[in-house]
Formats: sequence, C-alpha cells, structure tokens
Amino acid sequence: MLAGLIGAAGLAAQDVPLPGGSIDFTLPKDSPVALLNISTGESRATARGAALVLDLHMSMTLRNASAARIRGVTLRVVSQEVTLGGKGSVAYPSLNVGPGEAFPVRIDMQLMRPTQVASGPLVAVNLDGVLFQDLSFFGPDRLNSRRTMTAWEMEAQRDREYFRRILAQSGRNGLRQAMLESLDRQTALPELDVRVLRGGRAVSSAALAPEHTAKFAFLRFPDAPVEALDGWAQVAGNEASAPRVEVRNSSNRPVKYVELGWVLSDPSGRPYLAGSLPSADPALYLPPGATARVLQDTTLRFSSNGQPIAIQKITGFVSQVEFADGKIWVPSRQSLDDALLRRVVAPSSEEQRLSDLYRRKGLDALIAELKKF
Repeated sequence: MLAGLIGAAGLAAQDVPLPGGSIDFTLPKDSPVALLNISTGESRATARGAALVLDLHMSMTLRNASAARIRGVTLRVVSQEVTLGGKGSVAYPSLNVGPGEAFPVRIDMQLMRPTQVASGPLVAVNLDGVLFQDLSFFGPDRLNSRRTMTAWEMEAQRDREYFRRILAQSGRNGLRQAMLESLDRQTALPELDVRVLRGGRAVSSAALAPEHTAKFAFLRFPDAPVEALDGWAQVAGNEASAPRVEVRNSSNRPVKYVELGWVLSDPSGRPYLAGSLPSADPALYLPPGATARVLQDTTLRFSSNGQPIAIQKITGFVSQVEFADGKIWVPSRQSLDDALLRRVVAPSSEEQRLSDLYRRKGLDALIAELKKF
C-alpha cells in the first residue's frame, strides 16, 4: 500500500501537481493482482470554492499473482464516498494476462473532494473485481463488476469466434472486408446526447407537445431467455419519463437481472440508441414462466448535435440476462444483425478493440491477436 503523505488542506489554495504519496492504493492480502509501480503523471489538484478538483492522469503496472489467466479487472477510485463527483471506476475487459505476467492500467478522470476533509490521502484506489478465464470472479463487487465483466467477456468470446470463423471460411480477404465493414459501421453510428433530468419533467421549447403514453414495439430474439411482453413510457417532445416494460421468463432457469436496450425514432424515421433499461430491483427473482416489470423512475431528454430529437417511436429488445446461478446471456451475432440494430447499436468493446488493432497495425497483427485466445 502507498500511504497518503499529504492531505487536502495543504492544497486548498493552489493548483499543483498531485504527488504520488497522496494516492492510497490498497489491495486485499489474497489479491490475485499485485501492484508493481504507480505514477501520478500529469495529475493535478485545483482549489475551486469549497472543493478540490482532482484531475487524475495516473498510470500503474499490475502483475497477475494468481495461477489463472485474467480476462478483466475493475478498480474503484474514491476521493470522498458521500460527495457528488467523489467516486469513479475504471474497467479493463478483454485482457489475456497469464500467471506472473504484468499489464498496464491507466486512470484518467476528474473527481471532487471537499476542502474540509483535511487529512488522509487525496485519492483511494482499490480493487472491485477480477474476472478469470473460466469466468470465476474475485473481489467485493460493490459496482456489480462481476456481472458487467462477465457480459463483456461473453460478447468478446462471441465476436472473436465470429472473426475466426470468417478467417477460416473466407481467408484473409474475408477478414479484411469484415474489419472494413466494422470500421464503416462505427463511423456511421448516429450520435445521441441523453440527459437525465432530476426532480421530474422540465419545460423546454421541444417538450411543449402534449404528454402522451407511447407504447414500445419489440424486437424478439429466438434464443432470448426472457421475453418482453408490453411496455410504455410517458413522452412529450424530446423527453421520455417513467419507462416500464413487462417481461416474462421463458427459460427453464430462474432469472435475477434483466436489461433491455431501447431505440427511439424521430418523425423522419431515423433511429437512435437511447440507452439501456436495467431491472432496478436488486431483489428481483423471476422463476420460469413468471413475469415482472422492468422500470426506471426518471426523465430523459434526448438531443443530437445540440438539437432536440422529437420522439415518434420506441423499440425495445432484451440485451442482457443474468440467471440466479450467475451465468449471463447476451444476444447472438445473428440476433444483432437485425437491420434496425445494425444502424444504431455499436459493436462490442472487443470488436472495437480488434478493428482498431487492424486499423493501426494491419491484418497480420489482427490474425496473431485472434490466435492468442
């Protein structure tokens, strides 16, 4: 552990580099990763009223101290537990780190800390979770890292297998074409700004249309273990509030988490990915055949390039399911090949990583990477 040597009081009236001693990096005794070194780089602390703004740009090297290959790591970064803007996290999916191997991690974020907190380290970094090759997990999981990183790894396995299959069936030219198509698709994705409104609906020039109940349409995936039955949201102009979706467990296994993606279309028919609608009840338990409601008590305002997007239609689809035993379901490539979803849903983080590797280093580097897994 790196002990914090200075506190907030010594920085309250300055804009200064953040010394390495102000970072407390704590790992449990049985941690599967070890800290080799840490650098605060260009990190700075700046006084702003009654708070310190911590602009963090830190790098560190971790080592796999376990006997298993690591597929993902999530770190919590905290300057103050109860302050708005006082906490953050970084996650590294799609790792392939063998026992004893070292790997780099970066933290680039901005946190707030009250100046009256005058003692102790400025920033505490700790481990929230490590995901291994066999999908086992280590860590306190305060951020639901196990579910999130497992879903990422399931998507990564799916997409690596897809590109390996293209290489086997269509050769180098087929894989090259698939990468070019992926890069083109990423460039063409429409941009949507989503603002969460606190305290209920706001009155804006784009939201003067009468409020009405908009029913969801649904895309249905044949292999989805959960089926969306009915859904609606209150819509006025470019704002949607209190979305509700009724779902049914159509599998033979109990479910404890459901997440739905939803796509909105403007009056011209242009679609945008509005985000995800996760089940908010941490005690959700959905036996086979049972139904439940996935809901979100919030109001969302949508715009693109600074212009409000009037909501004409909402389409939903099941995007993730967690079973009671911790196993995760994600949609197949075939399901995501739907014409609407291809226009709005970004490729997985693994597909983006592989296509970026192709763009920077070429086809041979991509093929070598696919063979590592």
